[in-house]
Amino acid sequence: MLERVPLLPKHLHDYAEVVEAGTIERITALAAPLEGKRVLHLNATAYGGGVAELLTTHVALLRSVGVDAEWEVMSGSDEFFGVTKGVHNALQGAEIEWGAEQERIYLDRVRDNAVRLDGDWDYIVVHDPQPLAIRQLVRNTPLDRDGTKWIWRCHIDLTTANDRVWQFFQPFVEQYDASVWTMPQFVPASLSASRAVFAPPCIDPLSVKNLDLGMPFVREICRKYGIDVDRPLVVQVSRFDPWKDPVGVIEAYRKMRTEIDGLQLVLAGSMATDDPEGFEVWAQTEQAAAGDPDVKLLSNLQQVGSVEINAFQRAADVVVQKSLREGFGLTVSEALWKGRPVIGGRAGGIALQIHDGVDGYLVDSIEECALRGLDLLRDPAVADTMGARGREHVRQQFLSTRELEDWLRLFAELA
Repeated sequence: MLERVPLLPKHLHDYAEVVEAGTIERITALAAPLEGKRVLHLNATAYGGGVAELLTTHVALLRSVGVDAEWEVMSGSDEFFGVTKGVHNALQGAEIEWGAEQERIYLDRVRDNAVRLDGDWDYIVVHDPQPLAIRQLVRNTPLDRDGTKWIWRCHIDLTTANDRVWQFFQPFVEQYDASVWTMPQFVPASLSASRAVFAPPCIDPLSVKNLDLGMPFVREICRKYGIDVDRPLVVQVSRFDPWKDPVGVIEAYRKMRTEIDGLQLVLAGSMATDDPEGFEVWAQTEQAAAGDPDVKLLSNLQQVGSVEINAFQRAADVVVQKSLREGFGLTVSEALWKGRPVIGGRAGGIALQIHDGVDGYLVDSIEECALRGLDLLRDPAVADTMGARGREHVRQQFLSTRELEDWLRLFAELA
């Protein structure tokens, strides 16, 4: 058996006061025919990234509406996660070393997990490339039964996928009954879109990361990490990943600081078990910060968790998500939900969340990021207005109840 992730319960009706009218009733009606169905979600890590955050809420909400849902995590190794981190980069367009040895390392580890996968499931949802080949590797086993529907959820942007790497993975994708993507643009042209479903991720408004925090609490948390809430603050929350461009954010901050006295920058994120590259990017970012006391690099290694991230986002005058490639970027909706304007890289799912010039800005360069940051820092009233618009946009489109509806509809269609 694979490692099963324990979850705290969630209750759908607790969301009634924050979602739009009629939402709870729609979900209840969609869930009724699926009561008792067994659903397994499988991914590579129980913490440290957006997928883990999504599943913490989604699986618990499936249970709350009568679906028998579980979440299991595959086992890996440093060697395996080194290969799959390269795959993650390659599928977003990077050149990597790829050949028979990398394929062997990948398949051997997924095969080890395949023999440990068990259970009688109606639906198995596999997330991202790490466990993707498991569908192929359970052929002709008890798990390979007609009643089980297999779904692959791709959370990354394959718009410019490395051809060699994608050619290896595409046959595995084609064995699934359906695949779920954040945007139509992410689906490679070589893959049939007839079984592709489009459903952007969502945030949980009742999670610790998104619950309301009083300003005295926010102030105290920030003080603990050397952040002065009475001075201007720019925040980016994300993994330490080259595609999130933390070094570029530091360069934009330096341009803003020439005109905004006392400006501070917080770069905060988690170190995940399936991302060995994170420590390298941390070191590069630390070098770029060059000992500037007003640039704070923070992670779970400094005991930064969901409450702290919540406080940093609420304290921010401007939130940045300057991604060069991005599957979605949950931190954009998180910040908008807190009423903060966001400057986002014009990449992937960020463009779904930000209406350029309405609730934030989309930018294509360090210079543009700095200019838009200065616009918001110089006019706090406009920034607050944009943030308020963003909160309503998130309420309508990017709360976890909408994602729950999407999955219930897909399960019903595949039944």
